[in-house]
Amino acid sequence: MLQEDNHDNRIILHACCAICSGYPVSMLKDAGYTVSVYFYNPNIYPDTEYQKRLEAEKALCSHFGVELIEGEYNPEEYYNFVKGLETEPEKGARCDKCFELRLRKTAELCKQLNIKTFTTSIVISPHKNFQKLSTIGQTIAKEYNLNYLDIDFKKKDGFLKTNKISKELNLYRQNYCGCKFAMRRT
Repeated sequence: MLQEDNHDNRIILHACCAICSGYPVSMLKDAGYTVSVYFYNPNIYPDTEYQKRLEAEKALCSHFGVELIEGEYNPEEYYNFVKGLETEPEKGARCDKCFELRLRKTAELCKQLNIKTFTTSIVISPHKNFQKLSTIGQTIAKEYNLNYLDIDFKKKDGFLKTNKISKELNLYRQNYCGCKFAMRRT
């Protein structure tokens, strides 16, 4: 059973994009959670790309009837957080720092809203390392005295299911992870 036994069924799902968050939202709702989606992605470049992804997330959340919380879009915060790692390869130290920033902000939101559990849709991507993200999430959760739900949404055809949801809803589909460093490699 996914849900905690503490009768608090609220969870914040950090969403990297609507494509990746479709199945996690559905799965968490089916498991009995009250889901709030947190769209915090200062790494996305350029701002027009950010807006396309945000609009797709709004459509997805509306479809599932879940709350969408939009984090501040402040790319300078991201650039400062990954400073010195700009030339790192994809899946390297820069990406780890990016995950840390976004999950840390999610934990801060949990504390602010008195929600005890969080997770991320990033792990559904076959291009992302579940164990690495889980370790980052667990470390941050421990710092904030929260629970990180380390569920691999890829399992049981999760990636296929999330793509099916996005196609059915005709959601915007990006062709790179998000940051300008990833964009130059596509």
